[in-house]
Parts: sequence; structure tokens; C-alpha cells
Amino acid sequence: MELAYTLKALRKKHGWTQQQLAERAGIKRSLVGAYEEGRAEPKIETLLAFSRIFQVSLDALVGGVIPSTSTEVDAERLAGRKLRVLAVPIDPETNRERISLVPVKAAAGYLGGYGDIDFVEALPQFSLPIPELSSEETRRVFQIQGDSMLPFLPGSYVISSYVQDWHSIKTGELYVFLTQDQGVVFKRASNHIRSSGEIELISDNPIYAPYRVHVEDLLEVWKVEGSIQWDLSPKLRGDDVVLTRLDALQQEVRALRTALNQNVA
Repeated sequence: MELAYTLKALRKKHGWTQQQLAERAGIKRSLVGAYEEGRAEPKIETLLAFSRIFQVSLDALVGGVIPSTSTEVDAERLAGRKLRVLAVPIDPETNRERISLVPVKAAAGYLGGYGDIDFVEALPQFSLPIPELSSEETRRVFQIQGDSMLPFLPGSYVISSYVQDWHSIKTGELYVFLTQDQGVVFKRASNHIRSSGEIELISDNPIYAPYRVHVEDLLEVWKVEGSIQWDLSPKLRGDDVVLTRLDALQQEVRALRTALNQNVA
């Protein structure tokens, strides 16, 4: 009955209805009710989903232990001591990890399938025999979109390695973050974990404002080690972006002045 008690307590702690929890876990509402009343036991896949949703370990979930404060929860998560489901494809011939590619078209599905080995194995896979890339690291390649990280061009690929301990996130470095609200985002980090439990995500394109994400909203962190770009035309620099934006603002101001003068006349 420990699981039934913990599940119900955690759901109420988040202020969710049984239907809302069911939608997050991808199951029927009646199953949530059965689990909370002790009339049924969830499958391991469902337990993992609950663990991910509530950000608690499996031991705490089935053992009836509810962390009393978010600080206790974060301490385990940040250091990577609490279970994080990381699905990794293995080459059957070499028994080594292969690198999965997450293209733009698969980025939306990655939020829901990042812990599902079937989903990850369905992604394109390859190896990179490059001396600078240690074979001991777990890596993933993400295709980026949008212009928030210029001069990294839309459609480029970033090679990244899995970050186990989030305390090691370095301010000023590039990372790929998987967040509950926005999915896959490629940003520069400013680490405020020790002071506020947050990571500030900063765009290289200055027209985009930085914003903060609490560690409770983070699911995965990948440190960017390199990039692959196919467009060899001159790159748009950050200064060029600012000048373009200033020019647009000047045009808007001129248009407003013209309209005001016409109204006065």
C-alpha cells in the first residue's frame, strides 16, 4: 500500500486531478484510481513514468517516502544519484554505445520518448571515429532550429555528451537542455543552481532575452562539444543581427513620425 499512499500524496502535492496525472503518464484515469486505492499494481514502464513526472526515485515511490522539501529532491537529482532513465542504443557487433541523432522533425517526440529505448533506437544512429571524442562518453547529436543561437545556423548539428552531475554545468558554455515546458533547447548556460536552483538559458543572438529554468523542470542536459554545418556562406555575426534590428526599429520610428505629422496636419 506504500505506492498507493505515495502516488496519491504526490499527485495532491502538485495539485493535479487523476485525469491530469493520467494524461501526463499516458494511461487511463481509471488506472490512476486503481493504483491509488491499491487495487492494481503499475507496470515497470508506468512506474518509470511516475518517477520522471514527480522527479522522485523508484525506491521513494514504492517505499512510501515523500521528500519533505524540494531541496532534498534536488540534491539527489542534481548529482545524478537518483534514477534518470537514459536510453542508449548499443552496437551488437562491438558492444559499444552508438550516437543517436535527434533531427528537428523528431525533436517534438523526443520530450515524450527520451526515456523509451524503442524510441531512441528508432532514431538515426552512427559512430564518429574522431580522436577528440572519447568512446567512454554517452553522446547525442541534435539538429538546431531558429536563429536564437546565431552564428550557429538553423539546420546545423551539435555534438554533445551526457551531463550526469548538473552541478558541473559551467557558466558560459553551450548545452542542449531537455525541459518539460519547451522540449529541446540549445543555449548558453549561466549556473545559478546553488543560489536559486535555476539555470539561466542565454541566446547568442542578443535580440532574444535570457530566461531561467528551475532544475525541477529539467529532464536531460547535454554539453555541446562541436558542431556540423553545411552552409559555407559567410556567417551572420551577432553585431550584424543587432544592426539589422536597430535598422528595423529606426524604420518603425520614422513610420510613426510620418503618421503623427499627417494627423497633426
